[in-house]
Amino acid sequence: MSNRAVIATQSAPQAIGPYSQGIKAGNTVWISGQIPLDPISMTLVEGDIAAQAEQVFTNLAAIAEAAGGTLNNAVKVNISLTDLSDFDAVNTVMASHFEAPYPARACVQVAALPKGADIEVEAILVL
Repeated sequence: MSNRAVIATQSAPQAIGPYSQGIKAGNTVWISGQIPLDPISMTLVEGDIAAQAEQVFTNLAAIAEAAGGTLNNAVKVNISLTDLSDFDAVNTVMASHFEAPYPARACVQVAALPKGADIEVEAILVL
């Protein structure tokens, strides 16, 4: 695919597997799922789900910026939580990182996430 570009930034955690932080094809950007890793230490941030979600959305924003956009370019967000009782706290953090109209979204509970994280979020942007 000739119009495919890899999106990479040191401001977000490096991939912990065989994938890119993001891929841009045409004006669409697919951002890989982000867990609450500190991009410098590559360790999970400590704290409650709000602190973890804050790090996740900060990581997503850094990748969006590297692609030439912002989180407000998101058209779809997928959230995975290990405990759906964290739903309201994550909504509050998400709302602080986006402006209305908000993107389409799915939120599901999963059995486990990489590195024992409690949250993972991926996004699709249109620039």
